Amino acid sequence: MGQCVSKEKHSDVPPRTSSQQMPEANALLSNLTSLPNFYNHSPNRNLSSFSQNDPKYEIVVALYTYESRSDGDLSFKRGDLMYLMDSSNVDWWYVQRTADNKTGYVPRNFVALQKTAESEDWFAGKISRNRAERLVLSQSLPLGTFLVREREVMPPEYALTIRDYGENRPCVKHYKIKKTDDDGYYITDKRIFHDLRELVRYYRDNSNGLCQKLTVAAPRIMPARPDLCYQTTQQWEIPRHELQLKDKLGDGNFGEVWHGRWKGSVEVAIKTMKPGTMSDEAFLQEAHIMKQCAHQNLVKLYAVCTKEEPFYIITEYMCGGSLLHYLRDDSNQLSIPALIDMCAQIANGMKYLEERKLVHRDLAARNVLVGDKISGVPVVKVADFGLARKLMEEDIYEARMGAKFPIKWTAPEAAICGNFTVKSDIWSYGILLYEIFTRGQNPYPGMHNREVIEQVEQGYRMPCPKNCPPEVYEHMLKCWHQLPEKRPTFSYLYNYFDDFYRSLVSVKDSFHSDLCVGGGCLSLQFLRSHGVWKYLLHDHLPDSRILVDRSSNESWRMQPTRLDQLYSMALPCTAWGASCDMVLFLQRLTPHYQTFLLMTLK
Repeated sequence: MGQCVSKEKHSDVPPRTSSQQMPEANALLSNLTSLPNFYNHSPNRNLSSFSQNDPKYEIVVALYTYESRSDGDLSFKRGDLMYLMDSSNVDWWYVQRTADNKTGYVPRNFVALQKTAESEDWFAGKISRNRAERLVLSQSLPLGTFLVREREVMPPEYALTIRDYGENRPCVKHYKIKKTDDDGYYITDKRIFHDLRELVRYYRDNSNGLCQKLTVAAPRIMPARPDLCYQTTQQWEIPRHELQLKDKLGDGNFGEVWHGRWKGSVEVAIKTMKPGTMSDEAFLQEAHIMKQCAHQNLVKLYAVCTKEEPFYIITEYMCGGSLLHYLRDDSNQLSIPALIDMCAQIANGMKYLEERKLVHRDLAARNVLVGDKISGVPVVKVADFGLARKLMEEDIYEARMGAKFPIKWTAPEAAICGNFTVKSDIWSYGILLYEIFTRGQNPYPGMHNREVIEQVEQGYRMPCPKNCPPEVYEHMLKCWHQLPEKRPTFSYLYNYFDDFYRSLVSVKDSFHSDLCVGGGCLSLQFLRSHGVWKYLLHDHLPDSRILVDRSSNESWRMQPTRLDQLYSMALPCTAWGASCDMVLFLQRLTPHYQTFLLMTLK
């Protein structure tokens, strides 16, 4: 990848290599590796006299199995009960196992307080609507498969997601769970429940207005551990001999990335740094930024090795490798909905950085990692915070003299002047969208770096990729606005892509003046103004279409050559009010959805 050297903005001191250890680096390392202990318990206390009925201590239940790799941690199996001794740490709780009175730390996201909604297998926590749909639509699950999730709104609200069946295909329905002033819960005001557990018990036995009776809970996805062990939350430096480098995943200007294991069992990614490529202070600053960040769409930093070169950064392992290689692999069949979902996940991770005034400076498909799939859609996380910087009050980071960065992903104001902001990350996100919808093609094909800078300054923007939804391309162009302040925020982009297929939700509603996709309704005016109708007709329907006239039950097959004619017929209808004389069924199939478009025609 070509690089650009920024022009001098101020008199930065040239970086010193690791051989020139700096006092600032020593101080930072001291801060990173010897954080204070905020816990007020005494691990050596005799807890054997505690009774399970002792009201002083709450009981937690294990949601997953966890195997300890440190003396301070406690192993447990799913369903084990433990007394909660100390909950002052957000990531690790100190507990005593009820079965044998052994004590230790357990990861907070692996346990829950007993007899709460969180302890139930149907409670999914704060996940997006899209992920909830993918979970209940997993293969081989029965009708009525469900989960309760915390909606992504403030103040917190809950929603019930249920697997249903309609129009010869599985579908999903969502029900908002409302709360009364006295902390009761209800879906309809005809019946109010004391808590979520009582609500679920009732609807397991009675559908009472729901699409299905609740049957089985959707599968839970095991979360990533918050750290390698409790000790590494306070002591980031780990002995190098505890790591095994197994398979080389890639290399770059700064070093190599390996798939490895910690203590022989915990899978990790190990980033090795070439000697002399980064100062001690810069390396530790990278580690400090990564350790502060905790989000489902950001790669988690676990530990570092800095006692000798090459330095190591140890992070969570993502089994799918880089998004760039994943996109280029023809064996990975990705539908448009899957690509849209990945766009939303990446924007969600960047939204977290945006809210904390962190600028990434190297957002690209090569720096996004791919994990396991949920209902055919891979989990993706933003990685490589090696260039990340905390913005000052003026919200601008000025690159030091001699700094290098990838031109084709870099906003013009950053490439020319070295001024990086969250808005320059937005530009890079637009380039990343191009990579996603071209399945990993290089941006600005056939152009060298200097030509890219000149052409972009003159207003050139890459054309819409083949098979890319026009709405997505419109948002690429928004990300590439010449004026940084005119570019959208990551918060907006996340909401946009997360809602892109909101219409796939099957909620049986009136067909009056609405176009319904999978049963969910969007106004015809909205669809017409956003060009969605043409996009669905031309890009997402199979080679043959079945049109059904409800009034006569006559059906016929229309060949692809008739698409333009069909569009010409349908377009003016979107401007009218609807009647129920005829309903046009357009069946479109993707690897993960079977979606029916229902459009009422006048």
